[in-house]
Amino acid sequence: MRPMIQAVELFVGLRYLRAKRRTRFVSFITLISLLGIALGVAALIVILSVMNGFEGELRSRLLSMTAHGFVASDEGVLRDWPSIRDAALQVDGVLAAAPIVKLEGMIRTGTDLQPVQVDGIDPAAEAQVAGRTINFLSGDLDVLQAGEKSAVVGRLLAWDLGVGIGDGVVLLIPRATGDGQMEPILERFIVRGVFEAGVSEHDSSLVLMHISDAARLSGNGDGVTALRFLTDEVMQAPQVAAELQVTLGERYRTSDWTVENASYFRAIRIEKMMMSLILSLIIGVAAFNIVASLVMVVTDKTTDIAILRTLGMDPNGVVRVFFIQGAVIGWLGVIVGVLAGVVIAINVPTLVPAIERLFGFQIMPGDVYYVSQIPSILEIADVITIGVAAFVLTSFATLYPARRAAHVEPAAALRYE
Repeated sequence: MRPMIQAVELFVGLRYLRAKRRTRFVSFITLISLLGIALGVAALIVILSVMNGFEGELRSRLLSMTAHGFVASDEGVLRDWPSIRDAALQVDGVLAAAPIVKLEGMIRTGTDLQPVQVDGIDPAAEAQVAGRTINFLSGDLDVLQAGEKSAVVGRLLAWDLGVGIGDGVVLLIPRATGDGQMEPILERFIVRGVFEAGVSEHDSSLVLMHISDAARLSGNGDGVTALRFLTDEVMQAPQVAAELQVTLGERYRTSDWTVENASYFRAIRIEKMMMSLILSLIIGVAAFNIVASLVMVVTDKTTDIAILRTLGMDPNGVVRVFFIQGAVIGWLGVIVGVLAGVVIAINVPTLVPAIERLFGFQIMPGDVYYVSQIPSILEIADVITIGVAAFVLTSFATLYPARRAAHVEPAAALRYE
């Protein structure tokens, strides 16, 4: 069986990669093409790994103050939540569940008045759901005791209000009176703790209190706003929520963290897509350089092509000769880029601090950004996708020059030789 690429075609194609004195410029363009492809591939891998790292960091921070999913009632108040909790714990994948009372209101110290979101929690149950991931700067969940009117506030909220541990704040909560009207409820609470979630929405406007205090402010008795649950695998939360919906029926509605925080992750996906498109232009420019260098090689090797044709090489053989030359350039660039990108992506947490020390500046200052270190998560799927796409693009870049070489007429090329 005749091989697709014969030994003579491989030999000639690889031989043309070596530069002669009069073709130094062509070889320089070839080197630039190889480096351009390597740079583009490496940059894509590193940038996508950093974006994956930021996505993971955002996910962990968002989930530090919440659970993986929740169950609520269409009526607005979940009164039979103990039985719902028992049913939720029977679903595969649910590790724990805890009730929560959500209120919206205002918080005041002196003349300062700011809007806040109040979460009434059961400290014992919350410790199993989200308590392990809450970053307390002062205090903990145990400071929230029933009837003591204790509150835990976010770091930015405490900063804006100018309060610390032991200071008093006044909460103003609107409560329905039953006749369609609202009445303001004012109650004084003592700040017993401060947390930092790393998400501005939580740190600047969230107040935690005991669920009994929140229930008293809401006027709903033993009813809660929702039942939050924790799954054994965060990425399986949508499937668990769907299964729980089937189990509980249409009277209740379930949701999960991917739905509640969809806007955050949609923004990251859009950024990843745009960064990929922009950085892909580097690979595209390098591919065009391959086309340009091969076209110049074809022009320079017109006589050689004619001789090969007269010696019996068919047009397809000529195509394969120049395809080999272009493919080696492109594929070598892809391999170098993949290796460099993987090494850099894995060592980003080490390389970035070294660069900061070398140049004497901090890329992400801790007093400005929540994330002071650049995270990086290397996904094998990203590496494979980028590598295959670059292989295909550089392979297609060789087709036009190779076909042009195949159309060289031996008689015309050797007429003046």
